[in-house]
Amino acid sequence: MPEPSFPLRLSRTCLRAGALFLLSVPPIAAIATTAPENGQPAIISGLGRVVDGDTLDVGATRVRLEGIDAPETAQTCQTATGESWACGKAATAMMRKLSERQDVACDRTGTDRYHRTLATCFVEGVDIGEAMVRAGLAWAFVKYSTVYVAIEAEARKGNIGVWQGPAEAPWDFRRNEWQVAEVAAPKGCAIKGNVSSHGRIYHMPWDGR
Repeated sequence: MPEPSFPLRLSRTCLRAGALFLLSVPPIAAIATTAPENGQPAIISGLGRVVDGDTLDVGATRVRLEGIDAPETAQTCQTATGESWACGKAATAMMRKLSERQDVACDRTGTDRYHRTLATCFVEGVDIGEAMVRAGLAWAFVKYSTVYVAIEAEARKGNIGVWQGPAEAPWDFRRNEWQVAEVAAPKGCAIKGNVSSHGRIYHMPWDGR
């Protein structure tokens, strides 16, 4: 997901963890830049493997969908009657339905600060990002793009997905989770990590792990 839009006050230990987290990104993602500069292809294609509601691997490339922001995996929303439902997990499930093990073609638009490729992606001509917003399982990420604003308005009007009741925008959810985790974490370091057979793995407070 995109970087938190709030100040990060990290200890030296946490800063080292963050640096190692960035260094652990696969080399193919780390070199991605705005297409088609530096020899990077404008079009990325391959089988899709879903990470969460707005991120997937296309072949060997980690792709963050341009213009949308889906609920975090651990995030919940409310129905019209005030009942809680797992909108974050529902968003991931919808992404799997749209793109898991499907032939995905992406139009590269750039890279984010996590070194993920930003792109608009399609499966059989269907814009995945648009489909997520239309299903009420992602917000139009207006901080960076207004492409899906009209689609979001339609979903809001129809009380679809997250719009059936009160819902916290993902960027607000991340900010709040970070603030809570930062207070509770040792030395103020909200980044968690562990070492496995696959190397160092770091988790952000909103990952739900």
